Amino acid sequence: MQPIGTFVQRPVLPARLERLRDVAYNLRWSWDHDSRALFRRLDADLWERTRHNPLLLLGRADQSTLERAADDAGFLAHFDRVVASLDSYLQNPSTWFDRTTRSAADHRRVATPLVAYCSAEFGITESLSIFAGGLGVLAGDHLKSASDLGVPLVAVGLLYRQGYFRQQITAAGRQHEAYEANDISTWPLTLQRTTEGAPLTVGIDLPGRTVVVQLWRAIVGRVHLYLLDTDVPLNAAADRDITAQLYGGDIERRLQQEIVLGIGGVRALGALGIAPSVWHMNEGHAAFCALERVRQAMDAH
Repeated sequence: MQPIGTFVQRPVLPARLERLRDVAYNLRWSWDHDSRALFRRLDADLWERTRHNPLLLLGRADQSTLERAADDAGFLAHFDRVVASLDSYLQNPSTWFDRTTRSAADHRRVATPLVAYCSAEFGITESLSIFAGGLGVLAGDHLKSASDLGVPLVAVGLLYRQGYFRQQITAAGRQHEAYEANDISTWPLTLQRTTEGAPLTVGIDLPGRTVVVQLWRAIVGRVHLYLLDTDVPLNAAADRDITAQLYGGDIERRLQQEIVLGIGGVRALGALGIAPSVWHMNEGHAAFCALERVRQAMDAH
């Protein structure tokens, strides 16, 4: 029997708690202790079992748990405080960057530069497993700091469907790399679409074919992180796996990933109508973005 299709479970939130979804979809909760405490308060055991993933927590929580929370005065007071804090954070017109640039310009408004931060990995939270170690943690902290300071920054990375491997040791004492498929339906991501509603894509030329790349967005406080994904039905099976594993595969696969990240990153922001003033490459993984920028400059001028 053929499967009918794939169904994604979504939480049925009581009306009073509807904005839990806003809190869960903005990754500010990953460094805001009061927000994390709110999800832990909802179901502490489930919070641990879901590896601190708010969307997965809400999707797996018993409906009775959600209904009780909606009638719990203490939980509601905590919920209202977290929502108000998020709104105040996002709407604050006086960030460090805003105050500093206005002071430097004698309080005259000047054109705001936009920095594009391009990295092979971003370590924002353990439940968003698109990072391996220090490079990703550094990139994630850059996004969090830029958000807190109000620095105009947009980030570009890759969406790894299998993430980074988990180490297993065989009976002979050898390391075995085990990859697990990530369920991105439980991640705080939004597929970017055209005005007609179709997935927004860009094309990357590889030998003998064009690879289609679709774009996902994660919100990290005030910063938008766009993740590039080649797992698109239009691509051949081998090309769908280009973004499957972080640092996986041979030299050719790594080169393909760096082409998608660098060239695809520049084209993706262009397709979104975003025009950065400065591009920052976190190590050499995104070096191809420099070549794509040169190509575009030559075409334009």
